[in-house]
Amino acid sequence: QVQLVESGGGLVQAGGSLRLSCAASGRTFSMYVMGWFRQAPGKEREFVAGISKNGGYTYYADSVKGRFTISRDNAKNTVTLQMNSLIPEDTAVYYCAARSSVLVTTSSSNYNYWGQGTQVTVSS
Repeated sequence: QVQLVESGGGLVQAGGSLRLSCAASGRTFSMYVMGWFRQAPGKEREFVAGISKNGGYTYYADSVKGRFTISRDNAKNTVTLQMNSLIPEDTAVYYCAARSSVLVTTSSSNYNYWGQGTQVTVSS
């Protein structure tokens, strides 16, 4: 198993930036594809970004492409989501997730482990 803990959420004005981090413990972090998801009030959880085991492949939702960057440090067991040019529509609880497979996928049902989430609020 792997345990995931997110940090870095908060309140920011539109146009600002936040950096989310996810710390992993347990089994070897490099064995997992990692993803970030978000869930706004009254909406379903949606895929934001994913990264392959070695960090060589990344994939983004169209809504965040060009504004968000996902990265990982397997030596430090962390995955990071740098969020720039934030807009009010980015307001949500952001979750880190791990998948014990080879492929990055956008479906939340394919991820085995989840963090508790961190709130991001973007004011207009």
